[in-house]
Amino acid sequence: MDNFAGCSSQPDGGMSQRAAHPGKASESVRLSSKQRERPAASPRRRREAKKSQRRGDGQEQLLWETEQWRLPGQREHLEPSGSVSDAAESSAKRRAHFLHGPYPATHFGPKACILPNPTSVMHIQDPASQRLTWNKPPVNVLVIRKIRDESLGEPFKELCRFLVEEKQMMVYVERRVADDETLSKDENFGSIRNQLCTFREGYDDISDCIDLIICLGGDGTLLYASSLFQASVPPVMAFHLGSLGFLTPFKFESYKTEVDKVFEGNAAITLRSRLKVKVVKGMFERTSSQQAQQPHQDHNGLLPHQYTNSEAGKVTLQLQVLNEVVVDRGPSSYLSNVDLYLDGRLITSVQGDGVIVSTPTGSTAYAAAAGASMIHPNVPAIMVTPICPHSLSFRPIVVPAGVELMITLSPDARNTAWVSFDGRKRQEIQHSDCIKITTSCYPVPSICCHDLVYDWFESLAQCLHWNVRKRQTRLAETSDSSDTEN
Repeated sequence: MDNFAGCSSQPDGGMSQRAAHPGKASESVRLSSKQRERPAASPRRRREAKKSQRRGDGQEQLLWETEQWRLPGQREHLEPSGSVSDAAESSAKRRAHFLHGPYPATHFGPKACILPNPTSVMHIQDPASQRLTWNKPPVNVLVIRKIRDESLGEPFKELCRFLVEEKQMMVYVERRVADDETLSKDENFGSIRNQLCTFREGYDDISDCIDLIICLGGDGTLLYASSLFQASVPPVMAFHLGSLGFLTPFKFESYKTEVDKVFEGNAAITLRSRLKVKVVKGMFERTSSQQAQQPHQDHNGLLPHQYTNSEAGKVTLQLQVLNEVVVDRGPSSYLSNVDLYLDGRLITSVQGDGVIVSTPTGSTAYAAAAGASMIHPNVPAIMVTPICPHSLSFRPIVVPAGVELMITLSPDARNTAWVSFDGRKRQEIQHSDCIKITTSCYPVPSICCHDLVYDWFESLAQCLHWNVRKRQTRLAETSDSSDTEN
């Protein structure tokens, strides 16, 4: 059973609510005593009463199970006992390749989660129900600032002073940001700077201590925030102080009011799905048929004839990607030639400059420039977009979020390929390597300025000028028009 109860950590679920209202409990006792004094009900009424009782018991059991069963990595986890645990374990196994993808984690960092919504059936919720709440008041705030931009110095200092002095928060920043020359020379900011907690990417793990992330800059700051958290991600509040700002809906002029609203809770959030990516080296071995240059065919839809599984495959990189995975031909002048598999079956071979595998969030980035459609972040899907394919019929496709994609070099490829993840960690892919991609269960909870529908269309219009056109003028109303005469 997926976790729809979200924040509740009491093992008795609805029982605790009844205990919290003794007046109502005594009233129900009095009602039951009065009911016993009444004459016996008809058989039809007794059958209806039994049905309603069974439905109520089933709903209580559903709420109890949803409050008990949480995804791996979520805090305040209470292990169910007996058959409930076995059922949850078997349910998790059945969801391995669920059509709609894994249910996203509903806990974001140590203290944030989504408001309980026990009426949900699937993880595609009503947008109005995706509201943020806090189990405990937030204490630790990570502030990410766009580097090499001197214009952000004053907003950064103003925000840190507000969080430390007025909100009594513990503020975390990168060490290179705290060591910035302009900050160290500012004597008025010295007392605040000494209270900042610093960390270094790749050396210090802050994933278990951050309650809220505040980004100052453009879309790159949100991508960087995602890369710092490879499991559960705290809520992200992004202020538009960069160049494009498609993912940054807040204006800094009203930052105090907006931050106060977030601390109070009940803010709308967008769950931006991420891709779980594995790079496996030495996954395949060439056979003698590869030297014979046999044509590349795969009638069974499984691994190509020229490759066999190798037991020496080693996972060299595993990470979460917010925008896209890009496989391209790199510095080579030849076409890239890569094979695309879906759940172990060969789908097609990509011959061109490369291929983009993106999330709905990434559909408005590189994929949009390559001709793909733009998908709302709430849609559970993975996009596959070719880059300049040498084919007139190769169109971008959308596949369900629950599938596993695998990309390998084609046995007939003349050169290697290169891969990058959100524009970072670029590396070369050899013939024996593969890239496995699926939807992660750890989304990025992006806090909305208004709501997750309005914010997205506002970004399309303001940042990408979607469907901007000079308005057509209205025809003059004339009675002697040739159109009306005919």
